[in-house]
Amino acid sequence: MAVVTFALWAFCLVGAIGTPADRVRNLPKLAWVLLIVLFPLVGSIAWLVAGRPQGSARRSVHEREQPAFREYDRPGRSTAVDPQKDDEFLRRVRERAEEQRRRYEQSRRPKPPAPAQSEQAGPPGQTDEPGDPAAADAAER
Repeated sequence: MAVVTFALWAFCLVGAIGTPADRVRNLPKLAWVLLIVLFPLVGSIAWLVAGRPQGSARRSVHEREQPAFREYDRPGRSTAVDPQKDDEFLRRVRERAEEQRRRYEQSRRPKPPAPAQSEQAGPPGQTDEPGDPAAADAAER
């Protein structure tokens, strides 16, 4: 019984301290904290019944109240503080994605075949034909 009472007391104390003062019901926040600390079992139960905020879960400062697109907005998802910076960020993300997509497509294209070269390529005009004595004499001079 003592472990359950302690767990309930700790849960309620943390909840009372962490709740914004404007959301606490029936008594000031400090009064609820003192009630929970001085009377652990009774104060904890009273906090759960009469002091704890009702309604939806807490929202962060940057969270939207009414989501514009339900498929993208979820509880806990933050919004941009400065819409111009958000637009700039999204533009850079799109550019980066397009650049990555372009590089990927280029890497998947087959490479053009290398030009065929003879194994013993000499200077232009020189032939390797052994049957042409005039070309051999011209090359020696």
